[in-house]
Amino acid sequence: MSDVSANPLLSPSPLPYGLPDYATIEPEHYLPAFEIAFAEQLAEVDAITRQRSMPTVENTLDALERSGALLDRVARTFYTVSSADATPEIQEVDETLAPLMSAHQDAIQLDAALYGRVRTLHEQLDDLPLTPEQRYLVQRTFREMTHAGAALDDEAKARLTELNQRLSSLTTTFERNLLADTNELAVIFADEAELAGLGEGELSAARHAAADRGVQGYAITLPLFTGHPYLATLTDRATRERIMTASRSRAARGGVNDNSAVLLEIVRLRAERAELLGYPSHAAYVTADETAGSPDAVHGMLRRLAAPAARNAEAEREELQHMADAEPEPFTVGAHDWAYLTEKVRQARYDLDSAALRPWFEAERVLKDGVFRAATALYGITFAERGDLSAYHPGARVFEVSNEDGSPVGLYVLDLYTRDSKRGGAWMNSIVSQSALRGTLPIVVNNLNVAAPGTGMPTLLTLDEVTTLFHEFGHALHGLFATVTYPRFAGTNVFRDFVEFPSQVNEMWILWPDVLAEYARHVETGEPLPADVVERLRGSEVFNQGFATSEYLAASWLDQAWHSLSPAQAAAVEDVAAFEAAALADIGLDSPAVPTRYSSTYFAHVFSGGYSAGYYSYIWSEVLDADTVEWFRENGGLTRTNGERFRRRLLGVGGSKDPLEAYRDFRGRDADIRPLLERRGLTA
Repeated sequence: MSDVSANPLLSPSPLPYGLPDYATIEPEHYLPAFEIAFAEQLAEVDAITRQRSMPTVENTLDALERSGALLDRVARTFYTVSSADATPEIQEVDETLAPLMSAHQDAIQLDAALYGRVRTLHEQLDDLPLTPEQRYLVQRTFREMTHAGAALDDEAKARLTELNQRLSSLTTTFERNLLADTNELAVIFADEAELAGLGEGELSAARHAAADRGVQGYAITLPLFTGHPYLATLTDRATRERIMTASRSRAARGGVNDNSAVLLEIVRLRAERAELLGYPSHAAYVTADETAGSPDAVHGMLRRLAAPAARNAEAEREELQHMADAEPEPFTVGAHDWAYLTEKVRQARYDLDSAALRPWFEAERVLKDGVFRAATALYGITFAERGDLSAYHPGARVFEVSNEDGSPVGLYVLDLYTRDSKRGGAWMNSIVSQSALRGTLPIVVNNLNVAAPGTGMPTLLTLDEVTTLFHEFGHALHGLFATVTYPRFAGTNVFRDFVEFPSQVNEMWILWPDVLAEYARHVETGEPLPADVVERLRGSEVFNQGFATSEYLAASWLDQAWHSLSPAQAAAVEDVAAFEAAALADIGLDSPAVPTRYSSTYFAHVFSGGYSAGYYSYIWSEVLDADTVEWFRENGGLTRTNGERFRRRLLGVGGSKDPLEAYRDFRGRDADIRPLLERRGLTA
């Protein structure tokens, strides 16, 4: 009992905004706190369903939204750590917790008595005096519970619960295997000559990574996606091939970290669950509750874009082959050569050297004079670093965000650097979500995986990493600005195929003149990025879009192919590589030189993240994004008036109204696909 009473997770944090006091939390605190939180919420839901009075929004949905406050606090505290600092002790908790969390969620979502009260409210919807947010709350709660299986009979619910628990365990296993194999496959080089083309900062990071592993030489760690930023500058072809081979073999080499059997079981169980819920496939189940509406709509768009993207990529490959033929020792262009040769073509055509731009993208300046400054210009918000507040890891920094009038917005946490305990990729999550009902303000986190330089060396970003920081900060703004009553609608709790829209819009400010002039300054001289270089950057924006679009569409199609299978079709698949090859050939995106951005065994977005049957969301949201960028340009760009409109009519509503309705309210009409086609060079 004394251990429970001393558990810091069971009491509200004394820190500002409810930031968890991570310094006092140990791994052994989590599971006991979850057990108590599960029981507390079940008791709260039981109190709702035992009422004899007729259901109202106040006694049913308000009460449901208030329930689980302890669980929400404990879960957000834990899952922030399990993704960004997954020590072996945390991984053990995660594996134990996965089926327990799934069972708890099902116990509420499938509760027949609770569903009955919600259904009654839904039937009376037009007769109730509700605010727009309350009305949408009734609609969404009924829809989500129905979609989750609340209308099934008891036998079907029991099987559904089994499937959900098993799937939660499998997705956790997939992520654990991928993290372990990615760490094991860091490519070790003994001779610096093998890394010719890397700058001192990159070499410093590689030495640092090798030292952390207790080995001599240089360690090149792998990002989540198939390629690697260093492939653009490494001159040694064998080195490039070693890195690409390691990347593409992740979790597919046999042994304990192989994800092949894991993902096949995930696919089969998802297909079975979809059938149980009345859908022909998992993709049909997922898209039924997204803005797309159906797999046919998704497949139609992907096929429409794939053919011109593949043609553009083939034209790009032919140009690269001419470059390769002119090398002292000619070679056939392979996937590991693409980025390197592309940089040569870029230099020849636009006189641009991406690696040479890095001294103008020093991380601290990009953050404060780029990302933060653009947000201040648009929304009036300001940022003050809180060195007195510690997050979950020493590398994570905390900033307090305030409105123009000094009123508080929330906290922003930035965790920039890669480490072996952090999963790959980049993401945003909330430690605390905003809710007027609960009286909470948001704490949002951005995680990236930038290689840390040696002590005293500046962190110089690639343009892709600058883009990632602006992108993830767009998610953070969505989480900070959404001002809603109910936790269900907080922050980025919107449809999956809409959630990427605000983050993609925020990328537009990267090359915006007033923003770029402030942050793109040479790390040593302070000189701005030369105007002629800026113009060449803008002129090259469509360059290599055949490759970029093709690798993304290939991954999106692969996701759809796996999740469009019926249970019988899923059961018949035994060879992951063969299925992947057939799927990519089907849509014409099977060029050996243009691999899919994620192969199946390391496709964390869909097999351990929240994007199953939803990876298409990026291009789907980009239709809205490109159309919005055009609106900003037509209306004067980086102004407080424009920022206020975007904040109030779109970011600020969170998930409290239909997202396409919110878009129409902001834009004045539905989105036009033309700006997207022009951006990606697909109009021809």
